[in-house]
Formats: sequence, C-alpha cells, structure tokens
Amino acid sequence: MAGMAMEGPPIRPAVPRIQIIFATVLALLLLTVGVGLAAHFGDLSMRSGGRANGAAQGSDGTCQPPAMAGMVAAGECTPTPSPAGAGGVSMGATGGHNMSPLDVTNAPAADPKAKGGQLLAFKDVSGVKQFELTASVIKWNILPDVLVGAYAYNGQVPGPEIRVIEGDRVRVILHNQMPEATTIHWHGLQIPNNMDGVPDVTQPAIAAGGIFTYEFTIPNTPGTYFYHTHEDADRQQPLGLYAPFIIDAKNPTIKYDAEYTIMLNELRVTNGQTYPAMDFEGMLPNYFTINGKSYPSTETIKVKQGQQALLRFIGSGQFIHPMHLHGQPFKIVATDGNPVPEAAQLTKNTVLVGPGESYDVVFTARAPGKWLLHCHINHHITNDGKEEQGGGGLTMIVEVTP
Repeated sequence: MAGMAMEGPPIRPAVPRIQIIFATVLALLLLTVGVGLAAHFGDLSMRSGGRANGAAQGSDGTCQPPAMAGMVAAGECTPTPSPAGAGGVSMGATGGHNMSPLDVTNAPAADPKAKGGQLLAFKDVSGVKQFELTASVIKWNILPDVLVGAYAYNGQVPGPEIRVIEGDRVRVILHNQMPEATTIHWHGLQIPNNMDGVPDVTQPAIAAGGIFTYEFTIPNTPGTYFYHTHEDADRQQPLGLYAPFIIDAKNPTIKYDAEYTIMLNELRVTNGQTYPAMDFEGMLPNYFTINGKSYPSTETIKVKQGQQALLRFIGSGQFIHPMHLHGQPFKIVATDGNPVPEAAQLTKNTVLVGPGESYDVVFTARAPGKWLLHCHINHHITNDGKEEQGGGGLTMIVEVTP
C-alpha cells in the first residue's frame, strides 16, 4: 500500500572473494601439515617398538652382532661378509608383491643331474645334533634344457632333508649368503616361540651375510613336516627355500618297504627369466616340480609287487594339487604330522594337497607295470603348456616289478 515501508531481513555486505580463497588455502595447508606430522610420529613409534625376545638388531630391523663378539648362541645372529658376485634380486614391486625376476648374475650353476632333498648329515656336539645350512642364489635344472634361477639351501632344491628322532636336541646354524634378509620357519613343529622363525615377531630378520642359530628339542610328534623361509615368503619360498623335515618315532607303528617324500612346487619361467609363481594374471605358473624337477626328470618310484610304499606329500608351493595314483588305492595314515586312527583312515586314489599341508599315504603294489602318479589338474602335468613322454610337470612313474 502507498505510503507504507516494506520491512525484511537486513542486507549483509558480501564477503570479498579474496578472503574466501585465502581461508580455503589456509585450511588445506593446516590439514596437510597435520597428516604429515601424524604419519611421521606414528612411524617413529612403530620403529621404536621393541622386537621379540630382545634379540640384537639394527635400525633396519635385521640381525646384528651379538652382545659378545665371536659368540653365536641360539636366537642370536651375526653378520659376515657377503660373497662377492652373488646373484641378487631386482626389487621391482607391484601392489605389495615383488614380481621381478630372480637375478642370477654370477650365481653358480648346480650340476644338471643334482637332486634336491638329500639327507643332511649332522655333527654330534656334546649330545646335540648340529646341522649347517647355507642359503644362496643358484642356477638349477628342472629339466635338461630348462635352467632356472633359484634360492637354495646347501645348493639344492628342495633343500636337504633334516631327519631326526623324537626327543632329539638339535641345533641348526643358518648362514645367509643371499643378497637379502631371510629366516627359517619350522612348519608344524611344536617348539619354543623364539625359535619359530617369523621376522619382526619372534626374531629379527637375518641380514645378508648374517648367521643365526636355531636350537630346540624335537617334540614327541613323529611325522612329516618341512622348513621354509618366512621372510618375503611369497617370493623366497616358491623360488626354492623349502625342504623336508622328518621326525622318526622311537617305536614306529607304520610298516613299509619303500619310502618317498614328494614336495610339490610351481614356477613362472618367461624369456629365460624365473619368477615366483603367484595367483595373478601374468604370474601364473607354467612349470611344476616334484622335488625340484619336472617330469620326465622326476624320480621313479620303485617297488615290488606285494610290497607297501609310504608316500609323504608336502604342499610346499602356493597352489593346490589333487594327486592321483593309477592302478592301486592308498590309505591316508597321517595328516600334517598327525597320525590318523585306523578306523578313520580313508581309502582313496586321489588326495588334495593344499599349500602348507602334508599327507602320508600307504599303498600296496598291486600289479606289475608302470603306473602314473600325477596331479589331476591337467595343466599341472605340462611343461610350459606341452606334454612329453605321457605327461610333464607334476608326474612320476611308479614302477612295480614282480
């Protein structure tokens, strides 16, 4: 209406645009500084945290000299000069996994006919069975014409078999001649925690050139076990740092005429370079090995008709393998080192062996002939996608004679 003033909310002056921009930039700067400080001090607190068992270690978390020079007690380690010219590894990592090929420059080549898993001799030191192991980089033949790069214990793949009796006192001295840190985990063994071999949890990692002493009493759990690295394990283990560990019973209950340990593993070999096989596109295995060899270079199981054979399957790689025996069934008598009661023993011709598992099976040689023992994932019985002499990869011949 004419003559009446219109009332409403007071009009506020506009905030200059330059002030809005300045406030936004300042807030972002403060946020960046805060996040950086939190990450820095959080990292420091983690680095300063105590490592297990009070073992000596350097700022990088690896084993350092023990408190008293010249002494290496169980659970301690000491660095020694790394051998000149040892093969190394290119640390090209993708998604947290080191997928680079193993560098075997200047690494020694094992005898093409060399076998892995050979029995390791011990030295009796005041009633303690003392074993010596050396981890290094080598070149290894899985077939006469296929030479691969490998990490190895004592120059063989798998590493040497450690065989002991329940109740033994053992000492294992590991010399690390690899260009990187490592440890040994005693898979399935019931031993003291500080001997379990897990870096940053039960011990510091053993630096390149270092020495570490493991010592423990063998538990009263006879059976099939194995030992392997637990440092960068998805790389070091499939590339060769694994080996059988057998505990014999003082009074054996299983009777057999022949015995074979069968360690299953996988590799990726491309353009002459060796990679750890992983379950990723482009990293899947194209070679498969039993005790470090691919068929037809795998060992022949020899048994006479009517005899009993004990097979010790160990899943030492990163893939599952249904192992199938032609011509005769078997009984599963132990799993992961634990005996299966007779009433619960399954009679089968195929056993699924997963990573980290072990199965002891016994069969009676039924009829003469050459019978196949192989993985029933058929790709796993090829060599780079090809079969030769009736198979490849995870294949063995069981030769039964009259």
